[in-house]
Amino acid sequence: MGIETSCDETSVSILDSSSKVLSNSTFSQVEIHKEYGGVVPEIASKNHLKKILPIINLSLSEANKKIGDIDYLCVTNGPGLINCLMIGVATTKAISLLENIDVIPINHLEGHIASCFIENKINFPSICLVASGGHTNLYLLEDEKKFFLISSTLDDAAGEAFDKGAKILGLNYPGGVEIDRLAKEGDKNFHSFPIASLESSLDFSFSGLKTSLKYYVEKKDNWKAHINHIASSYQESIVTSLLRNTQKASIKFNAKNILFAGGVACNSRLREAASELFGVKAIFPSNQFCTDNGAMIAMRGLQKIKSGETKVDNNFPVFSSVRLTPHLGLG
Repeated sequence: MGIETSCDETSVSILDSSSKVLSNSTFSQVEIHKEYGGVVPEIASKNHLKKILPIINLSLSEANKKIGDIDYLCVTNGPGLINCLMIGVATTKAISLLENIDVIPINHLEGHIASCFIENKINFPSICLVASGGHTNLYLLEDEKKFFLISSTLDDAAGEAFDKGAKILGLNYPGGVEIDRLAKEGDKNFHSFPIASLESSLDFSFSGLKTSLKYYVEKKDNWKAHINHIASSYQESIVTSLLRNTQKASIKFNAKNILFAGGVACNSRLREAASELFGVKAIFPSNQFCTDNGAMIAMRGLQKIKSGETKVDNNFPVFSSVRLTPHLGLG
């Protein structure tokens, strides 16, 4: 069983030993936080508290299982919002004590990488772009066990660039979805927004892009008449930046597959452009496994179990920022 409560989705999934998804039940708080223009941690944690047990029961029901049938409980313990993570971790530890089931803490970003393995056979070495929330990272995957961080963002993440850009354009939350929707009816070549050039570095930067959009709309009185074109051009700069560095990494490490994970991997233009650039080497999870979900947490747990990494210790903490684990180090 995988349990995910790092942000605003309460998600519980059950996988069998062959990684088949038996259930993947999720309660999303998007509509709740929409009026605030972003996730409010206190509201998110209260809703996790209300929904965690019903979602666990729903997942068991959909999988036609009882809690006693579960061999391992896998739970996200970071990075994420501390008060949200605590709901999932505390609930999981309580179930572990009551039912005598081992618990495996899972790094949220490792979970996103693992989402690519749920439906696909991966060839190694591979490069994985994880673009989720406040994270935009590139990883080198040597195998199912070893993930090495090779680059990250210096400021805003791609998801933040979408959300902040959407606010500038007066769009609803979540911003990435709204920009993607408008961009489909726009001309991506309407305006050339900047793409950060960090010389030989594989790191990303999106703060300048956001500022450029802000100055653009301030100077153009009639920009709203061209909002579809602006959204498309802005999105194209983000996608180009993501793919440019991903391609550099794939060449540098001779990657056999190029993986895309995290909420930004739902973006239709990113999927289209990646397929054009990498062909069959490009691998995307289904949309339901790109956003935060219990299946990716269970999948990472299954990988750890198969590799013999399951040291059981219920004293593990929660953490908010990126923490390096034995198999998530700088490469």
